[in-house]
Amino acid sequence: MCPRPCIGRKVRGRPLSYYFKPSGIPSKHLKETILNHDEFEAVRLIDFQEISQEKASKKMGVSQPTLSRILKSARKKLSEAIIKGKAIKIQGGNLKMPMQRGRGLGQGRNPGGRMGGPLAAGPGGKCKCPKCGYKETQIRGQPCMNKKCPKCGTQMTRE
Repeated sequence: MCPRPCIGRKVRGRPLSYYFKPSGIPSKHLKETILNHDEFEAVRLIDFQEISQEKASKKMGVSQPTLSRILKSARKKLSEAIIKGKAIKIQGGNLKMPMQRGRGLGQGRNPGGRMGGPLAAGPGGKCKCPKCGYKETQIRGQPCMNKKCPKCGTQMTRE
C-alpha cells in the first residue's frame, strides 16, 4: 500500500492474450501468477522494444527508480511462472490509458459499431457465408466472424 496515493501509470500496449498456461495441463490444476498491466507495459517497452529505462519511464509517466521496481517485479513473476509451471494472467494494476490520436483500434472496419450507426447489426440477425450463401441465426455472444460455414468451411459474415 502506498503511503500517498499512487500515480497511475500510462499503458499504451495491450496484450493480444491475457492468459498463458503450460500446455498439456488443465487450467484447474494450475496455480496462477498475476502480472499487472503496468508490469506488462514495462516488459514490453524495455525487453521487447528495447527502449532505455529513462525513455520508458517517461512514456509510462513514472520515475526511473519506480520503473525499475515495476520491471524487477514483472521479471520475477514471469521467471517464477516459467520455472514452476504456473499460468500467467494479465490484469489489474494502477494504470491510465492515454487517449489515442488519429484512428484507434477498429475504426474504419465497422463505423457506428454493432449497436448504432448505419452499419449496425444490433442483437439477433443472421450469419451468412459469403461464398455459398448459407445462412443461420446469429447466437448472442458468438460473433459470426468466429464461425465457419458448415457446408464449405468459409468464414461467416454478419448479414
